[in-house]
Amino acid sequence: MSTKLFNHFNSISPAAWKQKIQVDLKGADYNETLLWKTDEGIVVKPFYTKEDRVNSTSNTSEFKFNISQSIYINDEKTVNYIAKNALEKGANAIEFIAESHFDYKKLLANIDLKNILLYFRFQFLDASFIKEVSDYVNSSNCYIQVDIINHLAQNGNWFKNLKADHLELGAIVKNAHNSIGIDATLYQNSGATCTQQLAYTLAHANEYLNHFGIEFASKFHFNFAVGSNYFFEISKIKAFRVLWSALLKEYNSKEREIHIFTQPSTRNKTIYDYNVNMLRTTSECMSAILGGANTVNNLSYDATYHKKNEFGERISRNQLLILQQESYLESANTIANGSYYIESITNQLADKALLIFKDIEKGGGFLKQLKEGVIQRKITESATKEQNKFDTNEVILLGTNKQPNNDDAMKSDIEFYPFLKTKPIKTLVSPILKKRLAEAYEKQRLENE
Repeated sequence: MSTKLFNHFNSISPAAWKQKIQVDLKGADYNETLLWKTDEGIVVKPFYTKEDRVNSTSNTSEFKFNISQSIYINDEKTVNYIAKNALEKGANAIEFIAESHFDYKKLLANIDLKNILLYFRFQFLDASFIKEVSDYVNSSNCYIQVDIINHLAQNGNWFKNLKADHLELGAIVKNAHNSIGIDATLYQNSGATCTQQLAYTLAHANEYLNHFGIEFASKFHFNFAVGSNYFFEISKIKAFRVLWSALLKEYNSKEREIHIFTQPSTRNKTIYDYNVNMLRTTSECMSAILGGANTVNNLSYDATYHKKNEFGERISRNQLLILQQESYLESANTIANGSYYIESITNQLADKALLIFKDIEKGGGFLKQLKEGVIQRKITESATKEQNKFDTNEVILLGTNKQPNNDDAMKSDIEFYPFLKTKPIKTLVSPILKKRLAEAYEKQRLENE
């Protein structure tokens, strides 16, 4: 459309819009009536103009997002079959989750290692073995996640101890591509706010930068969990790219594109009326795509209470295929660029997260504040606020605390314990606990079935 058409109309200033709204409010206060301020201090306005676009937070280039499927490694032959089937049915990335050593040759047999994205999430620490896997794959398409700080935060202890863990990780970082994986999913799934997630992830990563040096910045990649606050989650991912770029500049390092792997949050998932989980994950995957995630790994609708199964995995994969191929979101990481609302939220999230990050650094850094319990306390405060809102129906999970199906019975369908587990062991720090909002409600319903 020709821009000359708009030359016939006078532009309207934000002040004029606000004056008109104020008249329509008939005496009600504009700030109190129409400005929404979140618990973390983000202000949402009723309208936005180009004046709100203080800084452009656009991604630098358009790319196609990848569809991933997670597979736990048990029997290598079976897992190989599942992986190849997933790749044939639309996935182009696989996340392998390993709790112990495995036969990587058998696991990866007949998989195109050059063109398929591979993610290895190691839940154990063995530099020699991980180097073997990396050497065998020999590809920049392989992303290794063995996050010793996340392990400390989630379990309360190092794998061995601080010195030994850093030495082992150092050996991995030295010898493998994409070998510094920051797992930020813990912060979302334990109830941290968006700004806390951003700040803690940045401070978490900065511990590794301080230890290994800026020359290894190209080996960093990030794993985020995405919640149900649709526009805020789009902005969260965009804001982290802004923050990471700003941090690298402080190290006098050139700006680098970072690789972001995402998956839906577990915090808002439910046992009862479980099909609603498909709606939640669809919204969350859309946020991830529009926010600029490189890879999206969907969560099966029944992941909370069922062991992994072919039907659930097929549904979760097909959700992403529909978004990619039928909703035309294949290359959608730039679609949100230029949205005054999203860019305003992005800038506010980045600014507030940066303040938290600076406080953490002034307090001695992420590890020090984790050992002192500061990080845990802040997350618990945020999680408790959110839990109270859920308990009083201010936060709604449809089918759970609103319009529940009281005839729905689940006791016989649960295949593993779906609630918070605590281990009675001595820990170096208090672990950060992942907990779903609906747990207490669901326990009571199960008892009454």
